[in-house]
Amino acid sequence: MAARKGDQPDILSAAIFIGFGVLALFLGRELPAGSLSQMGPGYLPRAVGTLLIVLGLAVGLPALRRPFAGIERISPRPVLVITISVIVFAYAATHLGFVLASLLLIVLGSLADPGGRWRTVGLLAVGLTIFGALVFVYGLGVQVPLWPAFLTEGT
Repeated sequence: MAARKGDQPDILSAAIFIGFGVLALFLGRELPAGSLSQMGPGYLPRAVGTLLIVLGLAVGLPALRRPFAGIERISPRPVLVITISVIVFAYAATHLGFVLASLLLIVLGSLADPGGRWRTVGLLAVGLTIFGALVFVYGLGVQVPLWPAFLTEGT
C-alpha cells in the first residue's frame, strides 16, 4: 500500500478557491465582458473567477506532492468569537462610530485566541483602527460616522 500524500488543508483551500472561481464564471456567463478599455458588467466576474482558479491551482498542485498532512478538528470557539465580533462591529459602526466599533472588533476578536497578550492586542487595536479610519473613512469616503453621535453633538 502506497503512503498517503497531500497536504489536506492546502488541497481543501485550493478546492474552495477553484469552486468560487468556477461559480463566478458560471454566474457571469451571460453578462457581456466588453474589453479592457470598455469593460462590461461581466468583465470583473470573469477576471476574478479566473484569478481564483489560477490561485487555487497554484496552491493545490504543489500540495498534492507534499507529504500527507491531515485536517485538524475545527474548534468552535474561534469560529463563534470571530462571527460574533463581526456582527457586533456591523451594528456598532452605525451606532458607536468607526473608531469605537473597530476597537471593539479587535478586542472581541482577540478572545478567539486565549493565549493573546493584552498589551499586544491594545497596540494592534489602536494601529488598525487608525489605519482603517485613514483608508476607509478618509481615503475611500465610506459613509460611516467616525465617532458616536452623542460625542459629536453640539460641536
